Amino acid sequence: MSGIIYQNDTANSLVRPDFFHISGFSNLPHAKFYFIFLCLVYAVTVLGNSLVTFIIYIHHSLHTPKYMAIFSLAIADLGESTAIFPNVVQNVIFNIQQITYGACLANMFFVHFFNSVQSVMLTVLAYDRFVAICFPLRYHSIVTNTSMGIIVTVGWIFNCTYMIVGMIFIIKLSFCKSIVIDSYFCDHGPIYRLACNDNTPSRAFATVSIVLYLFLPVFVISLSYASILLALSKIASWEGRLKALKTCFSHLILVSVFYIPILGLYIPALYIPIDPSARIINTSLSYCVPAMLNPIVYSLNTAEIKEFVKKMFRRNRHKGIVPTIVK
Repeated sequence: MSGIIYQNDTANSLVRPDFFHISGFSNLPHAKFYFIFLCLVYAVTVLGNSLVTFIIYIHHSLHTPKYMAIFSLAIADLGESTAIFPNVVQNVIFNIQQITYGACLANMFFVHFFNSVQSVMLTVLAYDRFVAICFPLRYHSIVTNTSMGIIVTVGWIFNCTYMIVGMIFIIKLSFCKSIVIDSYFCDHGPIYRLACNDNTPSRAFATVSIVLYLFLPVFVISLSYASILLALSKIASWEGRLKALKTCFSHLILVSVFYIPILGLYIPALYIPIDPSARIINTSLSYCVPAMLNPIVYSLNTAEIKEFVKKMFRRNRHKGIVPTIVK
């Protein structure tokens, strides 16, 4: 009888813990060495993406549709990394594995929100390459600052609204059993699985999120590059094909680094159980490494930013040489 009363009480009232316990890297061998690696990744991420946003902001010739998406991607990279890294520092350096309920929900929201923006911006950049190569003469009339501004803004607003809905589902869960999160941050999946009441809405939200931010973008990006390859096949010279394809290499590398580790985690997980340590390593790499590589292999590697950096170096060099010549 007491068990039935307890279940009814749990079903009719929400049980929210004061804090969650993040297991993090506690079970990971040589965690501190891995933490040093993540510190280097975070430092490069902040430096590279800050440089990208600064260059795009001050260089008015880069206020174009393509660089609006690149700027948005850099902001998302900075936001996601900054949302994750403090938890890693607390967990490894200060051995603080507790996080309050409210702080945990905030952490979950920002990590997944910025990650979703990254996925959307990579898809938008694929759209930009598709129009540029398949419709080169109409590019500037199709991809305008206004149209790109609308796409980017809608992307941010939709993702924010969607993640708020996910947080509402989490708020309606009761946690009357375990409060140990089997991850290194407040990850959505490990948290909703701890609930002792019906977690169907959160489980459905997670499934829709995988389709919306993983399978759908991969499908759209693959379709865009299939169209690009078809368009390139109509170019007579190999030199012309290679020149057009070179503009896509950096984006393809970034897409591969962003999506392949996540696909490598979720697809096997549908059929076999994944070791928690392997899951944590895979997840941390898939969240941290793409944000670091974005400015290195893509943003700072674009012709326009390269030219701007060269001009800046030339200008500084001339400033140093002129006084010597006058003298």
